[in-house]
Amino acid sequence: MVIPLLMILGFVVFCLWAYDAMIDIRPKVTRPPGGDDGMVLEGLEKDLKAHVRVFAADIGPRNVFNPKNLEEAFLYLRRFWEEMGYEVKVETFQAEGHTCRNAVVEIPGRSASDEIVVVGAHYDTVGYSPGANDNGSAVAGLLELSRLFKEVSPRRTLRFVAFANEEPPFFKTRNMGSLVYAEGCRRRGEKIVAMVCLETIGYYRKEKGTQKYPFPLSACYPDTGDFLAVVGNLQSKPLVQSFARHFMEESDFPIQCAALFGLVPGIDWSDHWSFWEVGYPAIMLTDTALFRYPYYHTTEDTPDKLDYQSLARVTYGIHRALLRLVDHP
Repeated sequence: MVIPLLMILGFVVFCLWAYDAMIDIRPKVTRPPGGDDGMVLEGLEKDLKAHVRVFAADIGPRNVFNPKNLEEAFLYLRRFWEEMGYEVKVETFQAEGHTCRNAVVEIPGRSASDEIVVVGAHYDTVGYSPGANDNGSAVAGLLELSRLFKEVSPRRTLRFVAFANEEPPFFKTRNMGSLVYAEGCRRRGEKIVAMVCLETIGYYRKEKGTQKYPFPLSACYPDTGDFLAVVGNLQSKPLVQSFARHFMEESDFPIQCAALFGLVPGIDWSDHWSFWEVGYPAIMLTDTALFRYPYYHTTEDTPDKLDYQSLARVTYGIHRALLRLVDHP
């Protein structure tokens, strides 16, 4: 009887520790009473919707099995950034006999240029999915964030990166675009202090029962899919908390936080995983993808499914949080 009781006690202690260390980590801050810039949000909503339509309706499925579309998506990204006045750096690599490209633009830091904050999103899709939410919503957010930062002079260096080949069959392989990029950063000895991965950020619901979780997280989080999730591993917990604090102090959009073991399903399902692999702190910002979005990885992932008003609020909140992150330790 003694050993089973000790095991039960140990399990209870572990659960209490895990809840405190990994789940109950959202900062306790006073949130602003709404009041987002209405004119900025109206313009953001319009521009985000236009980007998603280009990627998911005009271009459509984009990957090495649809190479013409993948190239067209890359050209759209490069053209947008060049027209904004950015110098676009292109990183090429081979996959399945095709040339794939990561695209990078940078705003040098004014006083701590060696400290680098990377904001990234993948622009490829899985199979024949049009990829409006996965990952058109995030790429649209990436582009509009770069527009909002165009006249900003941050203390830290800020990079915006569009990755190829996040989706299967390249996920967690040497041909995953973000892993190619992260390994290059490590070889060059670059000091990336934060990587913020944007992954499916366009779908929000106010009805109860619209949010699911991998076991056993359903007991800890709400079942209404109206929030942005800020997710990391235990090593990236300080970044989860600092980004969440900045976001919550600048926006009243609902968020939830988690810093979990990497083996929890979904916790490492995007480009932030690549930065973990080479030892950089990284987080994912997401609407939780398949745990909320019923059209995940299907041909029904089309532009009409997204909530563009919420996507605009999320993008604006990320912008405000990043302003704090790149200008403060």
